Amino acid sequence: QVQLVESGGGLVQAGDSLRLSCATSGRTFRFMTYAMGWFRQAPGKERDIVAAISAGGSRTYYRDSVKGRFTISRDNAKNTVFLQMNSLKPEDTAVYYCAAAGPYTSSLIYQTDGRAYNYWGQGTQVTVSS
Repeated sequence: QVQLVESGGGLVQAGDSLRLSCATSGRTFRFMTYAMGWFRQAPGKERDIVAAISAGGSRTYYRDSVKGRFTISRDNAKNTVFLQMNSLKPEDTAVYYCAAAGPYTSSLIYQTDGRAYNYWGQGTQVTVSS
């Protein structure tokens, strides 16, 4: 059974930073063959991609509204993906989910469509006050 467990969410003020972590596990889950993504869903809105990273970590994607503020990274030795969020804004308030897509033989693939993701975490709340 594959598990993705997010942590690091919380209540912060505008301009603050947070670092989300997503620890993955599973007897047959080879983290280094999966592209990873962070999504978010605000109340009454659809779940949207925030950032994605290829299996090897060399390629990344960011939605326009977080470019220059958020950084996605991964540690394949620790089976963990991170989302560093700086200069947080109230509009970043949402439940943040990590997800895994794959497995892939290429280390360069990342996915921006949620339908491509096989496994999802339970989510962590991020609230940014003004």
